[in-house]
Amino acid sequence: MSLTRKEFLRRLILGSCAAALPIGLRAEDSRQHYDFYFTRLMYESGDWDVDQRMPSNLLNSLVEYTNLKVDPTEHIVPLADPKMLLAPFCYLSGHKLVEFTPAEARNFRDYVNRGGFVFVDDCNHDIDGLFAKSFEAQMDKLFGENCLQKLPDDHDLYHCFFQFDELPVTSFELNGWGDDLVHDYLKAIMVNGRIAVLYSNKDFGCEWDYDYRNKRWLAIDNTKFAVNIVIYALTS
Repeated sequence: MSLTRKEFLRRLILGSCAAALPIGLRAEDSRQHYDFYFTRLMYESGDWDVDQRMPSNLLNSLVEYTNLKVDPTEHIVPLADPKMLLAPFCYLSGHKLVEFTPAEARNFRDYVNRGGFVFVDDCNHDIDGLFAKSFEAQMDKLFGENCLQKLPDDHDLYHCFFQFDELPVTSFELNGWGDDLVHDYLKAIMVNGRIAVLYSNKDFGCEWDYDYRNKRWLAIDNTKFAVNIVIYALTS
């Protein structure tokens, strides 16, 4: 019986397949011998360099829980650089203005429409919700009004690796969107039936922004949801 790409990747991640991914399924650059590498997007308008320990914590969890061959280095790529189009997974965050340059807007739109995955997290330390309001306005400009839709609790994202019955809470969500509400949902832009942009007002980045060696003090590993996000991005 032939395997679909999704099923092949799922079996690899769960440990039932030890072979490396076929070259044709990997990015055709110097990182092609890894199954996953983390790319943070740098954009000109805002403060993109936040939650600096989060990537290494997430990468450690992927090594701990999966059989993926993980690049241990965080890669920072300007959104305006066409190299970002090769990334299997991109992360964008901040808590100030999001206003893409023409080159940034073109690459973001092309990456999303070509099957890329961007996890965008609102670093909720602003009083007036500037990041959230400007990012959502930018998405409406690129993909049409109301392109960001609430993600239902029964979406594949919640059970593609670890099982979650609801969206995990965070201790950092204080003022997402400047509305003084705690958001019990994520939003997403869907392309061809899959999440292309996953958008959070939860401030997961700060929730996971600690030295991974300190995770042993947690009763529940809060990075497990981060693992689900990556697994969904790779297998959907």
